[in-house]
Amino acid sequence: MIGFLKGRLAAKNPPFLLIDVNGVGYELEAPMSTFYGLPAAGESVALFTHLVVREDAHVLFGFGTEGERRLFRGLLKVSGVGPKIALGILSGASVEDFLRTIEAEDAAMLTRIPGIGRKTAERVIIEMRDSVKKLSMPFAGPDSAPAFASPATPQSEAYAALVALGYKPPEVTRLLKAADEPGLSTTELIRRALKTAGKG
Repeated sequence: MIGFLKGRLAAKNPPFLLIDVNGVGYELEAPMSTFYGLPAAGESVALFTHLVVREDAHVLFGFGTEGERRLFRGLLKVSGVGPKIALGILSGASVEDFLRTIEAEDAAMLTRIPGIGRKTAERVIIEMRDSVKKLSMPFAGPDSAPAFASPATPQSEAYAALVALGYKPPEVTRLLKAADEPGLSTTELIRRALKTAGKG
């Protein structure tokens, strides 16, 4: 099993990534929650991975945090949820938002994610109810685990801060796109994004 990859980000075209690891190009699929924190193409990157083996293909999935990968693996255990739906859930909500949704048994929130119908949402809530505590535990990995994290950028730091403030990931993406200019600091990005949000 491939646990993580560390190399150069050769290309990114959501949901697909290409990472050059010592001259070998690894193709991955990743949720938008991971894409938001990626550096520019050509820069170094490190991602946790999960390999899905199908009859017709071996598909490698990449995640910016262990929490995202843990949630992805938990979702794959739910009846009727495959990698595509699991990626959709991770793209439509942060790990923290998803866990809050399960705890609140908010099926309506899940149905707003593309590909999730009412029955699937209810099944996810029922089958993942017992997993919430385990999923919310901090990752107790090896001492070198922090080195696997993607390098922080003003954009990724601003994104994390805005999500922590309660903004939904798609809204954060829109706000940062409107606020972004080359060379802006994390603080300035957040300030501009919040100003834009206040006008909405």
